[in-house]
Amino acid sequence: MTPRVELLQIVGQLKTLLSSYPEIGLEIPKASGQSAADPNGEDILPDDLESLAAFIGDCKRCKLSQKRTCLVFGEGSHRARLVFVGEGPGAEEDAAGRPFVGEAGKLLTRIIEAGMGLKREDVYICNVVKCRPPNNRDPEAEEVQTCLPFLKQQLAIIRPEVICTLGRIAVQSLLGREFKITQERGNWFSFMGIPLMATFHPAYILRNPSDEHRLKRQVWEDVQKIMSRLGLKVKKNE
Repeated sequence: MTPRVELLQIVGQLKTLLSSYPEIGLEIPKASGQSAADPNGEDILPDDLESLAAFIGDCKRCKLSQKRTCLVFGEGSHRARLVFVGEGPGAEEDAAGRPFVGEAGKLLTRIIEAGMGLKREDVYICNVVKCRPPNNRDPEAEEVQTCLPFLKQQLAIIRPEVICTLGRIAVQSLLGREFKITQERGNWFSFMGIPLMATFHPAYILRNPSDEHRLKRQVWEDVQKIMSRLGLKVKKNE
């Protein structure tokens, strides 16, 4: 860990502590050498992923922190052309501190590697919220709004060519409106000026085995559009 990252981690922890005691009335000075404003009142966010993760630290900014095991920041290439955004960590992710490592994650990895011809480490994978909602419930609006600035900063740092949201909650959180994924998936949208494609969450496919073939076919249709946008060759046998 570099001295700068270690310092940012300490700053993040101090800010989390102070945010729990607003009656103290202390003002935290803005840090220098950073790039984006944080609507959570954290002033300025770091401009690289390692420092951002350290800044978030042992986050206590919303109630999701109360029952989580591990905060799940995200992983993959810092210069990924494609970023996958899910809803939030599940049980396996909460235990491991990594995104998409359970059965849904294995399916996503097959889509990336067998379908797209990429390596998992070539892309970046993260979630709208970084702590597991209890019993895998949908994250609440306040929880999404607390975490969203950090996701935005991740995207601003990576600057991908395409965002692929996985599931209804993820795309709704980014677009800020209701989204009928069965009707609107497969179309291009935009977030932060980045082309966005919404498709089904791998967990949704696994929860519907009787409809698995159709759902996988539709996801593959969406993935092919992403591949075309990225200039990747589509395998004819898929």
